[in-house]
Amino acid sequence: MDTFCVDVILSFAKANSIREITKGLMSLEGNLNHLGIMKKVPSKSSISYINSHRHWEVFRDYYLELYNIFISRSNFKNKKFKIKKKIYLLDSTLISLCLKVYDWARYRRSKGAIKLHTLLDYDGLLPSYVYMSDGKCSDMRIAQCISIPANSVLVAHRGYIDFDLLNKWNKEGIKFVVRCKEDIKFIGYEEKELPEDKSANILKDEKVLLENPKTRKSYQEKLRMVTVYDEKNKITMYILTNDFNWTAETISELYRQRWQIEIFFRELKTLFKIKTFIGTSPNAVMIQIWTAMITMLVLKYLKQMSQYAWSLSNLIAFIRMNLFVKISLLEWLNHPFKRWEELEEELNPQLKLF
Repeated sequence: MDTFCVDVILSFAKANSIREITKGLMSLEGNLNHLGIMKKVPSKSSISYINSHRHWEVFRDYYLELYNIFISRSNFKNKKFKIKKKIYLLDSTLISLCLKVYDWARYRRSKGAIKLHTLLDYDGLLPSYVYMSDGKCSDMRIAQCISIPANSVLVAHRGYIDFDLLNKWNKEGIKFVVRCKEDIKFIGYEEKELPEDKSANILKDEKVLLENPKTRKSYQEKLRMVTVYDEKNKITMYILTNDFNWTAETISELYRQRWQIEIFFRELKTLFKIKTFIGTSPNAVMIQIWTAMITMLVLKYLKQMSQYAWSLSNLIAFIRMNLFVKISLLEWLNHPFKRWEELEEELNPQLKLF
């Protein structure tokens, strides 16, 4: 619990060192019970020892347990699509590290990094699977090991184009939506007529077969290719899928929603302080990343529960300012700008008797 509390303080207070954390906690005498610290503030040596010896897998298991509980208790269902299948977004991101300090995280000659391979649940936009590797590990290598639930929908970018893998997903009943690389050749054999009320960015909708004998050996089934023009970036995208029932607009929008995983990575890096680390060992770095994801999970759950329309960044900023204020959390979430005296009278009308 001490390690988790320390990293929560790191996320909210933007502390830059173990010394800053321990001194800050010592100044909060009388409020430490809010963090579950009942005896004394952990020393610098204690935190360093815990970072080295308390295995990061404990925090991973804690995240997954909380994730299953929150998903079952809350209404995280995203209603943007009428698709009954579960939708997942697959991608990875690099977290840069100083190679002189983190010599175990070699990425390039003068640069260190670790990579977060993430399967994001579109309902709630929270990871259902995360694997951390060195920066040089390929996305395809990890994707082949990820167990994706059968009869689900998977959205990924063109870095995951591997026809052996696509064939595996297809046989498992997984509907995939993946952007195709421009150099892959196809034989178009049936073009679907676009409806008159189609979106202007849909250029073509056709059934295709792989032209190259080697790639066709890997994936022999028919594929559907939707050609979409991206007005913002001025590029034409070729989106592959093994579903032949959805509209072209649905396929285009599914791929557009892949950007949500990029937003998740940006929030994780900027709002939860995983660009700098208080420990230098692999275990300490893993602990801090998993604790950041636990914090994000709890905050998104609170955001979903609240009657007030919080943005995640605002919620973090306001909790930071009210972290040790002794008020009802749920009532504060619902009425963040209401005078507490008025709220207390509404909650406790019996006080008027005195």
